[in-house]
Amino acid sequence: MALTLPPKVTPRAYARLAEINAATGEDKALRVAVEGGGCSGFQYDITLDTPAEDDVVLSGDGGTVVIDPVSLPFLENATIDFTEELIGARFVIDNPNASSSCGCGVSFSM
Repeated sequence: MALTLPPKVTPRAYARLAEINAATGEDKALRVAVEGGGCSGFQYDITLDTPAEDDVVLSGDGGTVVIDPVSLPFLENATIDFTEELIGARFVIDNPNASSSCGCGVSFSM
């Protein structure tokens, strides 16, 4: 069985997660999951959550990102980042496995 490499998380994403936790007084992880649905077949579900026992845990400068084992293969070699644009600030995923994505960047196909 081949090893699935976890996605990379940028320092900017870890820093923003640390800011969110400091502002809320909680210590939550950023959960990145892939679910069926969306306008392109799959969609990202990004929430603040507590790590589960079987999660892949990625830690960096003051933040933690968790990914469930089912979602991990869909996110191999992806990059999780945080961006601030005119349309708003959000966590984004650059996924080289996606063959196409919708305009909002939340759903994709493989």
